[in-house]
Amino acid sequence: MGIWKSISDIAADVAAGRVSAAANVEKSLQIIDEKKEFNAVVAATAERARERAKLIDAKVANGEPVGRLAGVPFIAKDNFLVFGAETTAASNILRGFIAPYQSTAIERLEAEGAICVAKANLDAFAHGSSTENSDFFTTLNPHDQTRVPGGSSGGSAASVVLEMAPFALGSDTGGSIRLPASYSGCVGYKPTYGLVSRSGVVAMGSSLDCIGPLAMSVDDAALVVDVMAGRDDLDSTTIERDEQGYVLPENADTPNLNGTRIGIIKEYLGEGLTTDVRAQIDAAVAKLRAAGAEITEVSLPSLPLALAVYYILCPAEVSSNLSRYDGQRYAHHTPDAKDLSESYTVTRETGFGAEAKRRIMIGTYVLSSGYYDAYYRKAQTVRTKIIREFATAFESVDFLLGPTAPDVAFKIGANVDDPLQMYLTDIMTVAANLAGVPAISIPAGKVDGMPVGMQLIGAQRHDREVLKLAKDAEELLV
Repeated sequence: MGIWKSISDIAADVAAGRVSAAANVEKSLQIIDEKKEFNAVVAATAERARERAKLIDAKVANGEPVGRLAGVPFIAKDNFLVFGAETTAASNILRGFIAPYQSTAIERLEAEGAICVAKANLDAFAHGSSTENSDFFTTLNPHDQTRVPGGSSGGSAASVVLEMAPFALGSDTGGSIRLPASYSGCVGYKPTYGLVSRSGVVAMGSSLDCIGPLAMSVDDAALVVDVMAGRDDLDSTTIERDEQGYVLPENADTPNLNGTRIGIIKEYLGEGLTTDVRAQIDAAVAKLRAAGAEITEVSLPSLPLALAVYYILCPAEVSSNLSRYDGQRYAHHTPDAKDLSESYTVTRETGFGAEAKRRIMIGTYVLSSGYYDAYYRKAQTVRTKIIREFATAFESVDFLLGPTAPDVAFKIGANVDDPLQMYLTDIMTVAANLAGVPAISIPAGKVDGMPVGMQLIGAQRHDREVLKLAKDAEELLV
């Protein structure tokens, strides 16, 4: 049992006056300071967090309603616009940028009484799978400080596992919530595309980006999703929330999965998957089968192409979204530039890191005249094929299952000089983003002390069902 209760219990204690919001904030800030050597946090929002805690405690004293997340501290990935600290997306080009407004997700959490206490480290602009691409520092894995925590939401995952806060927010463009959840040993949820507003979150790949929680239990993740989900006029891609919401009922008995049809993804069990990780997934599957699940193998033939498709489409959108950082409108600029052209070029040269530059160049290339049809249009065609294959698969099964990653967390520095090897860590996560379907990673065991994640995937808008299965699986795997 960790030092934090469940999110709902924390909020209930605050609302009843048994624990103050101020005490929760101080507890969280103290742990952040005690475990700062893990480099999980870019900056604390201590002053504003304390002010918000006072307001919540005053409401409790006056008998006023305080919300479902009253006094619950949380940490936001540093690509969320948040008051109380800079928003940098862990990039030098945004050093000094103070958000003029907050993201919709933050506003909805605060409306229910949650308190943001810090900003988490990430790969700069969310470009990466290890947080080694942060322009500030590399976050360390909570289980082994010589290994990466995953990325790009590595700081968010590490902060939750280190108990700096009961939950954290991440963004997932190709696995950036699920991969660090797997590597660090927590729950990471990527909702259906559009279920949670991206307004006020620094854009990476706009047709792929999703917002979701990292927590130590599926119940906690589901509650956070329930608070954030739904339409937002500031994000035209948002969709309606499920009428039942996403808060899950308590299981009175051992989960019964009779009639639940689960397809093991054939393409995720082949070359590249380590035998140790495969053994953990096989053991988890056996427990699901023993609980009554009908488990079969399912093939999605185009999945081996998903990574190539992703690394054409995502950089194309990155090159477009990063064009706004030109030294004229945001934080970093070149004050001694001789003219406008030099201001543009020197600002971007000095402000962007190597991975951002790499993705800008790839994206600009695939969108350029003469190459658009050969790369970008072809990738979009294959993306459509992948979407259709997922839809076909869900005609015969209710859920898909596989490892979240082919191996446990790798050593810091192991893939720094090999971008292709780094990209291969996303091989089991990018397809869910291409298809826009909900996916979750939950802990499924350990290999030599390092966590292994199991990924569960559902059809579009079946978020509640995915979360319910994940909760059942979580109980079965304890």
